[in-house]
Amino acid sequence: MIFFSSLLVWLYLFFGHGRFWQSGPELPAALPAELPDVDIIIPARDEAETIAAVVESLLAQDYAGNFRVILVDDNSTDNTAALAAAAAEAAAAQAGVAPRLTIITGAEKPPGWSGKLWALSQGIAAGTAPVLLFTDADIVHDRRHLSSLTSRLVARRLDMVSEMVRLNCASLAERALVPAFVYFFQILYPFARVNDPLSGLAAAAGGTVLIRRAALARIGGIAAINSTLIDDVALASAIKRSGPIYLGHSGLATSIRPYPDFADIFRMISRTAFTQLRHSAAVLLVTILGLTLVWLVPIYAVIFAQGWRFFAGLAAYALSVISFMPTLARYRVSWWWALASPLIALFYMAATISSAADTWRGKGAVWKSRAYS
Repeated sequence: MIFFSSLLVWLYLFFGHGRFWQSGPELPAALPAELPDVDIIIPARDEAETIAAVVESLLAQDYAGNFRVILVDDNSTDNTAALAAAAAEAAAAQAGVAPRLTIITGAEKPPGWSGKLWALSQGIAAGTAPVLLFTDADIVHDRRHLSSLTSRLVARRLDMVSEMVRLNCASLAERALVPAFVYFFQILYPFARVNDPLSGLAAAAGGTVLIRRAALARIGGIAAINSTLIDDVALASAIKRSGPIYLGHSGLATSIRPYPDFADIFRMISRTAFTQLRHSAAVLLVTILGLTLVWLVPIYAVIFAQGWRFFAGLAAYALSVISFMPTLARYRVSWWWALASPLIALFYMAATISSAADTWRGKGAVWKSRAYS
């Protein structure tokens, strides 16, 4: 019975779950019909390795409207702010214009706020533009990116446009696990359902979020989600209650944050995995059982079962492999990695259990030298 149940789940996922496996949509380069002013806000804490390239890419945006970049230096212990300023001055000198970068030294984080959201709130307060772009300090943008995002925002009269940027995928660990991270996100939040105004499902990818200031004000500002660690999904959920949103993949923005080792990706997953499960032991148990049914039962049947159990397992395993292939193709990774999906799922299960264990031990999440209970 369990083998047949696994096949039924995969038949639903493949044919009835928003076609998540198509790994789309992706916005093309486009010129917006309207040109609202935009404040680009970068929360940055100890980002010396990446910040210069990020600032350079944002200042070089080919956007016919007015925009400026606001960097909130969130009490960095390195020279993040100095490197950002130097990059801005060099870009301005090369273009023969005044620098368009404002650097804010962040105030001490109050209790109850996550570091990123507190930094964002200060950047929001420093600007007046009707449209805001939130972007991470490790993401490099094609010069057409702001125009592309704004084009979708104004053409569809949306309140928010977000994109899953292309993640770094160079090391062995990244090739093995990063496409799966995106693939699992698509299963949790099928983009077609997120983009359907009639669906209650909402999600965003925090690395690129273009949002109307008025829509943000309607939900009570960024303070409405001030303590959340999975802030992108929380923001999307709040915004979608009163207006349409868009979530897609980006071909015009890339994260340059490396994850060279398996341990780096393990820590990245475990940092918020149990938070995603609302810190519930019951939800954790159901999740582990579900992952076992979806990923481990089919391969067990292929290796050990016979008769109809073997064929049910083989069909389920084949659907899992086929559904993973478009995401692997997006990252230019061999489709052979799809055959290892049960092992990859085990890795993610272990990281999720580790996340729960850390919480139960009182360790909580740690990010940028800050601990969150």
